[in-house]
Amino acid sequence: MSRNSSRAWQRMLSGRRLDILDPSPVDVELSDIAHGLARVARWNGQTQGDYPFSVAQHSVLVFELFRQANPDASAAALLQALLHDAPEYVMGDIISPFKAAMGGNYKDVENRLLSAIFLRFSLPATMSVALTKQVKKADREAAYFEATHLAGFDPDEARKFFGEPNQPAFDVEAFDRLIRPWPTQQAHARFVEVFETAAATLVG
Repeated sequence: MSRNSSRAWQRMLSGRRLDILDPSPVDVELSDIAHGLARVARWNGQTQGDYPFSVAQHSVLVFELFRQANPDASAAALLQALLHDAPEYVMGDIISPFKAAMGGNYKDVENRLLSAIFLRFSLPATMSVALTKQVKKADREAAYFEATHLAGFDPDEARKFFGEPNQPAFDVEAFDRLIRPWPTQQAHARFVEVFETAAATLVG
């Protein structure tokens, strides 16, 4: 198919044009990722609070749960955990049941975008099997806490879908700061701050 016959790219505020079907790492910018994720709502916006619970904030919550469970994780692993949902800055956050109904093409596009994002920041193009399992565990724990604190699930229902979470290693105030929905600019700034702090220790 000619590139001119069907537009598959999106212009970003940074000025980059990202080809969604054939993404290049050189067209990926942290500012665009943070901007997009801070404006994409988890749970299709069906959450309590004065603001939507953004994918940027979810990513920080997953990062913190992953870091608490894996205190010896490398900077690369921490960054991959933070960026696990980064393709949603262009694809949006589609709830899991709908993703399953859409089938493999959606996942293929998502994986290509994720690999381009990882490569842009000098990370391995894919996560190892072990790391994928660890990040998924943190992701499911985050989903459980979001479901029960924000999305109206009772604990038994949430456990059915997301499993039994470990008690997060945060005090009550720290956990409240992570789960209470942030304004857009705060979500953007916190995502960038967490990324830059982890990236500063990345070696080679």
